[in-house]
Amino acid sequence: MLTTAILTALLAQNVVRYEPKESELKYTFGAAEPVARVKPGDVIDTKTFDCFVNRIRKPGDTLSMVPGDNPLTGPFYVEGAEPGDTLAVKILQLDVDGDQGVGALAPGFGALNTTNYTPMLHAPVPEKIWFYPIDRAKNEATFTALDSKYSVRIPLHPFLGCLGVSPGLESRSSVTPAEHGGNMDAPEASAGNTAYFPVNVKGALLYLGDGHAAMGDGEIAGTAIEVPMHARVQVDVIKGQKIAWPRFENASQLMAVGAYRPLDDALRIAFTELIAWITNETTMSQLDAYQLLSQVGKVHVTEMVDPNYVVVASVDKKYLPPRKNGKPW
Repeated sequence: MLTTAILTALLAQNVVRYEPKESELKYTFGAAEPVARVKPGDVIDTKTFDCFVNRIRKPGDTLSMVPGDNPLTGPFYVEGAEPGDTLAVKILQLDVDGDQGVGALAPGFGALNTTNYTPMLHAPVPEKIWFYPIDRAKNEATFTALDSKYSVRIPLHPFLGCLGVSPGLESRSSVTPAEHGGNMDAPEASAGNTAYFPVNVKGALLYLGDGHAAMGDGEIAGTAIEVPMHARVQVDVIKGQKIAWPRFENASQLMAVGAYRPLDDALRIAFTELIAWITNETTMSQLDAYQLLSQVGKVHVTEMVDPNYVVVASVDKKYLPPRKNGKPW
């Protein structure tokens, strides 16, 4: 059901609708022919496939049926966006586009598994697939154990595992998170939050995909409750404001992303970016902000199974001084 705020946004702004075909999906963040051109203030109404390209539907299906990982919808060319600007993506609404989600284990993937990055002598974890029935009325998914008689309900928190822009002169796999965003697997990419990305090429080239119905911190097994998604986002361009890494914001929090290896460097990036955000927007000094965050900052690992790990550092706005420009947070 559309909220009053979303209905107002959809009625007040131009809505660009695009429903992708499988043949139109992308598997890299990079230069590609836009699927649509949008203007600042426009609302994009679109759909995404799940990370398995919607191929895993029933018991007996295997990962060998999946033609690629994390298919992306897009790119969307945003008029007026140029290198040195910031792209703002307000996430208006995310709806699970189906009645079940999928989770899996796969050889060579996962935080507790032998991988190409952490080779071990023991045998890899075997392939296993779980199906999660989704109860929309109760806003829950159900986990059912495969090796015992146990089930439990999990509250839904829909978000986009992949959200980002073209990196610039290169293309990055849809599996990789980095400065352009990408496969951040951040629950912060959910309805009610605004994401910010550095613009690296004309038009920014916005991509989205890899819908999740819910996910634990770290996505340790390599998958969330993977689902196709119906998404509505509103784009805007902040001219002349350059950021280095993705950010998120809502009415009560500032959130900064770090995506790198090792994990401690990802954390350093996230907190350094958060301190820069605070000092640029307020009269607080760098060292004061550093000390304040040591007392009230928050941090969590959104995923540690991809080529780069992702950390989100955040602070509640109630602890911050007013902005320099006098505008409310």
